[in-house]
Amino acid sequence: MVTGIEHTAIASPDPERLARWYVDCLGFTINYQSKNSRTVFVRTPDGSMIEIIEATGRAGELARMNDAGLRHLALKVADFPAACRRLQEKGVTFLTEPAQKGGNSTVFFRDPEGNILHLLHRETPLA
Repeated sequence: MVTGIEHTAIASPDPERLARWYVDCLGFTINYQSKNSRTVFVRTPDGSMIEIIEATGRAGELARMNDAGLRHLALKVADFPAACRRLQEKGVTFLTEPAQKGGNSTVFFRDPEGNILHLLHRETPLA
């Protein structure tokens, strides 16, 4: 049956601008840009992708971290302190303080359109 998750989609009023933010702030690369629409796929070095599609309606109220529904996208990093510094240098405001617990380092923040992202480093990956 399912062998993995290829990508997650984010609807944006300006897909190219949001894709550029993921490239500039988080180190993604542009993997594919449609010639027939404004769709852009951004990719991490391990092959994980986000499809950024053009939004057809207005964004609703910003979701809170524990509202019902899909709530955040966890992004793994090898060097958590360096990743936090880079985000702060890029002007990203954290929703939580960077925390370390049980070998895990985490912090939550939003992309420019309000989507919640979770920066994560695990000493021992989940099995």
